[in-house]
Amino acid sequence: PRPASITRCSVSQNKLVERCERLQLQSAAISRHVDEVLPAKDQGVLSAASAARELVVQRLLLVGKACENEEQRLLERVHAEEERAHQSILTQQVHWTEALHKLGALRTYLVDVITNLDDQSLLRAEQEIFERMEVAEGILEPQESLKLNFNQTCVQSPLLHRLWACAVLCCLTGSQEIHIDEKTLSPHLSLSEDKRTLTFSPKKAKVDSDSPERFDHWPNALATAPFHSGVCAWKVSVEQSCAYKLGVCYSSVPRKGSANEGRLGFNAASWVFSRYDKEFRFLHAGQPQPVELIKAPAEIGVLLDFAGGELLFYDPDSCAILFSHHVAFLEPVYPVFAVAHQSISLVL
Repeated sequence: PRPASITRCSVSQNKLVERCERLQLQSAAISRHVDEVLPAKDQGVLSAASAARELVVQRLLLVGKACENEEQRLLERVHAEEERAHQSILTQQVHWTEALHKLGALRTYLVDVITNLDDQSLLRAEQEIFERMEVAEGILEPQESLKLNFNQTCVQSPLLHRLWACAVLCCLTGSQEIHIDEKTLSPHLSLSEDKRTLTFSPKKAKVDSDSPERFDHWPNALATAPFHSGVCAWKVSVEQSCAYKLGVCYSSVPRKGSANEGRLGFNAASWVFSRYDKEFRFLHAGQPQPVELIKAPAEIGVLLDFAGGELLFYDPDSCAILFSHHVAFLEPVYPVFAVAHQSISLVL
């Protein structure tokens, strides 16, 4: 038998040879990675980036072309509506100018008859007078006509509406800086320290319910400041709640008592999007309008165009307009909130 030292030496040599072979294979793999894989990856990145740029350019060109076509179409409709209303007004001007001329001539004739004819002549002229008076009676007083007004529906465009809403809520202005006014808080609601999350509790908190600013029964709250001009937008996370309301209201919204008048959307001073369980509605003045949704949104964007008189509710995730309402606001409006299950939060 060989000495033990020689056996150990042979084993060590074999291990070293095996290690060298593994190192050689490892080095070859790394070399292939450096020489072949990484250059191919780099080329793939360059190709993918080029294709991505081309995709962005092509899609934006397509959107731009669609916007240009829509712009041209809508401007042509505006021009046609302007011409139509203008021609209607001109036609009315001609008609009423002729009517004035006829009435003036009749009045002159009657004054002349009264002044210059004796009784016998007046009796002989009775038929002529009657015929001329009949002409005057056929001239009715001017009435208000929609044909004389500019029809704003000529600018209605689903494409423009969606792009505008998406740009305001998701791309351009984003959320306004809105905070909830703790002084308006219902005793059923608590407010987070950052004044952005409202949480419902069935048990009333001990607060000063006599304060004129506070909602003393229904689970409502107002924002600290109103909007009175321009375009405003804010987003609310609603995924935790299945009972809430979002929208705007006048400062005169009823705040006291358990009557229906104090519920948001059940008076003439509030406009809200409402969810109760699986039922979605738009509410104003106690007249609900159902909103059909396939799934409940996790966030809702609220867009207020004060000058344009539009209140719009939007799903930022799907870029879908949930509901749009046109109204001429007569005074500043406050963002308003209600929650009767879990919590909702303003989103930055």
